[in-house]
Order: sequence, then C-alpha cells, then structure tokens
Amino acid sequence: MAHVQPAPPRQRPFLALGLRLAAVLVLSTLVMLVKLTAESGVALPEILFWRQVPAIGLILGWLALRGQVHRLKTNRAMVHMRRTALGLTGMGFTFGAPLLLPLAESTVLGFTTPIFAVILSALVLKERVGPVRWLAVALGFAGVLIITQPGSSHLPPFGAFVGIMAGLMVAIISIQVRDLGRTDESISIVFWFALFSAPILGALLPFFYTPHSLHQWVLLISCGVVGCIGQILLTASLRFGQVASVIVMDYTSLAWATLYGWMLWDELPPASTWLGAPAIIAAGAVIAWREHQLFRRSQPPATSGAD
Repeated sequence: MAHVQPAPPRQRPFLALGLRLAAVLVLSTLVMLVKLTAESGVALPEILFWRQVPAIGLILGWLALRGQVHRLKTNRAMVHMRRTALGLTGMGFTFGAPLLLPLAESTVLGFTTPIFAVILSALVLKERVGPVRWLAVALGFAGVLIITQPGSSHLPPFGAFVGIMAGLMVAIISIQVRDLGRTDESISIVFWFALFSAPILGALLPFFYTPHSLHQWVLLISCGVVGCIGQILLTASLRFGQVASVIVMDYTSLAWATLYGWMLWDELPPASTWLGAPAIIAAGAVIAWREHQLFRRSQPPATSGAD
C-alpha cells in the first residue's frame, strides 16, 4: 500500500506567536543557565550532552503514561539525522557565543537569523528577493558593523564570529524544522534530535568529563529540563505558524538577556550595542513583514474562521 502523506497542520498564527513568546523566555533562561554552568567549570560538550539526554527520558515517560508513544513514529529518519548534524553545529555556536560575549551582545548577533534567511532563499532556494528585503539585509549588516566595530570593538573577534554563525545556523535549522513539521509532531522532532545527538555527544565525554559538585549537577539537570521544554515550544511555534511571522517574537529575548546580564554579571550593553541593535531588529521586522505579505498573497481566500 502506498504511503499516504499526512495533511499539514492547520495554521494557527496567534497560538504560534504565544508559543514563540514562551519559547523565547524559556530559551533565554537556558542560555543564562549554560553560561552559569560553564563558569562553574563544566566543559561545553558535557553541558550539551546533559542538555539533550533528559529530553529522551522526559518525552518517553510522559508519552508512555498517556499511552501515546506512537506519536514518536516517523518515516523520515534520514531527515532527522541531517537535522541532528545541523542542530549540534548550531548548538555549539548558539551556546558558545554567550560564553565568549556578554549575554546582550550574543543575543543581538543572533538576531541576524532573518537576514541570513533572505540570503539563503536567494542563493540556495533560488527565490526572487525584491529590493525591500535586500535593503533590510543591508540595514541589518550595518547594525552588525556598528556593534562589532571591526578593528576597534570591545568584543573579541572570535566571539563576534561565533555569534554571527549562530544566527546563520538558526536560519538553516528553522527551514528544516518547518519542513519536518509538515509530517512529524513537535514532540517527535525534539525526541529524535535528542536521541540521535546523545551518542555523538556521549563519545566526547571521556575527553571533557570532570567530577561535579551538587551545585553543578543541579545546573546541568536544569539545563536539560529547561532545554527540553524550550525546544518543544519552539518547534510547536514553527508547526502552527510561518517562520517569518513568529520569528519577530525572538526580539523579546534581548530584554531577558539584558535583565539576566545585569542581575547576574553586572553587565549593561555599551552605546554601540544600543545603536546597532535597533538596526538589526528593524531589518528583521521588515523582512518578517514582507514575508508575511507575500505569504498572504499566495494563499487562497480563507474558508473558515481565523485562529
């Protein structure tokens, strides 16, 4: 019997926005926990291992109690494996950036994601990109130059590079997660990412593991639990809404990063960050608005009530 492709999930834009807002808060907290854990003396590869492993048990246990383990079934194992390779690379950059930079600056550089999404759509997907989005790309990179100030910045060049690469990888991964969301549930996508990545990260443990205090174990387990919740929320937002529509909620992470940086590390962004951040945020907002307009034009008239 031929495999029947499941119908894509119904778009629910307001639910998607709410899920994305919650995901941003949870994942901003995760970044703060990762920075605290690394500063306590735990190596990043081990942090990433414990970030992934609890998700496997939590998801399996929760679904088993509900008799819904079948929700993890997938016919796209190879796509999940590619997502794992990209996801591990992205996690390295995403969590490496705040270890090398203040929280606010690493967060702002991560806002380059929609800028890279436009470039990828033009170069890889061969989509036509109009002048509005190209101008937004130019504005965004102007903001990056203001913040990084090549040659005279307060930011270490390698840290700035890692922060920018984090934005690029999130753009690539968002496109792939959106594609997986057409056929697989959010919880399934998170589960397979954790399951496939855990052995890879586990193979690195003998080179990085050190004995931990109770405080460090609490931080590590917290990273795993918070990360699992945040990843489910993030993936669900991409299942129920367009990438261009929900990604604008990511800008609220600057408020959380600034707050955590001030409370825990007595860090406040310098003037260059406050000047460059609005340019990057404005670029992303323009790109998201334009993508939303183009999506609406491509859709047939709605036949049912909006979410």
